[in-house]
Amino acid sequence: MKVLITGATGLIGTELMTYLLSKNYEVNFLSTDKNKLVKKHNCEGFYWNPSKGEIDSRAFEDVETIIHLAGATIAKRWTNKYKKEILESRILSAKMLYNTLKTSNHSVKHFISASGTACYKQTFDVALSEKITETECGNGFLADVVKEWEKCADLFQNLNIKVTKVRTGVVFAKNNGALLEIVKPIKLGFGAVLGKGNQMMSWIHIDDLVRLYTFILDNKLEGVYNASSPEPISNKKLTYTIAQILNKKIWLPAVPEFVLKILLGEMSSLLLNSNYVNSSKIRNAGFQFQFPDINSTLKDLI
Repeated sequence: MKVLITGATGLIGTELMTYLLSKNYEVNFLSTDKNKLVKKHNCEGFYWNPSKGEIDSRAFEDVETIIHLAGATIAKRWTNKYKKEILESRILSAKMLYNTLKTSNHSVKHFISASGTACYKQTFDVALSEKITETECGNGFLADVVKEWEKCADLFQNLNIKVTKVRTGVVFAKNNGALLEIVKPIKLGFGAVLGKGNQMMSWIHIDDLVRLYTFILDNKLEGVYNASSPEPISNKKLTYTIAQILNKKIWLPAVPEFVLKILLGEMSSLLLNSNYVNSSKIRNAGFQFQFPDINSTLKDLI
C-alpha cells in the first residue's frame, strides 16, 4: 500500500513514517521545505505550500490512504497572530487536499486525520468517550480549532472516501515534545505541582500512537477514536511519579493558577484544564497498548 503523509517532519510524522517504511509500506510525504524532499527506497517527498495554494499533484499517484498530521504546534504563546496560524495550518492544508482530490482522478480510499481531545469538556472523575453530547463538548480556542479541524476531515466523505479522526492526548516521547519540558525542572530540582494538581491529563506514548495509526490503517477503521492511554493521570501524580523515578524531591509549593495565567496567558489552559478521555473504543477494536500505564512509560522514556 502507498500512503501519503502530511506533517511528516514533525514529532509524530517522523516516527510514523519510519515505522511504516519498516513495515514495507511505500510512503509519499508533503513538505513546505524543499530541502527536505528526499527520495529513497519506498519514500519520496513532494512540495506544497497551502497558504499559497501550491501543491505537487504527483504526490497522490497510486496513493490509497492519506494521513493528515500537518498543523502548527500549540506549544507556543498564543498571540492573536499565532492563533490564526494554529487554525489555518490545519484548515487550509485539509481543504487543499480535498480540493485537489475533488478535481482529479485519484486512488485515495481512506483519509485519516489527526485531531485533539480539546473537544471534550473538563472532567475530573468521568472519562468521556467519543460519543459526546452537546453538554459534554469543550469550549475555548482549542475546542473551536478541533471542531473546525474535524469538519474539514468530514468533507472527504463527499468524495466517497472513508474518514477517520484520531483525537490524540498529550504525546510523550524521549527527545521531543511535552514530556521533555515537564521533566526539565524536576530534574533540576525545581519541580512543582501546577495549580490545584487535580487536573487530569490524557496522554499516550509515541510508540503506541504510531502503532495505533498503523492499526487504523491496516484494519481500515473509520469514525472517531480517542488516542490516549487507558490510564489518564493527574498533574500531581505525574509530577511526583517523575520525581520518584529521577530520585528527586518536590519541595516547592504548587504554582498558583493566576501565576500561570499571567506568564502564559490563554495558553495556560494547556496546563490547567482537566482532560479525561476514555480509549476503550480502540481497545475494543483489537488494539493493545504496549505502554498502558505511566510507570512503564516513564521508565522507557526518561
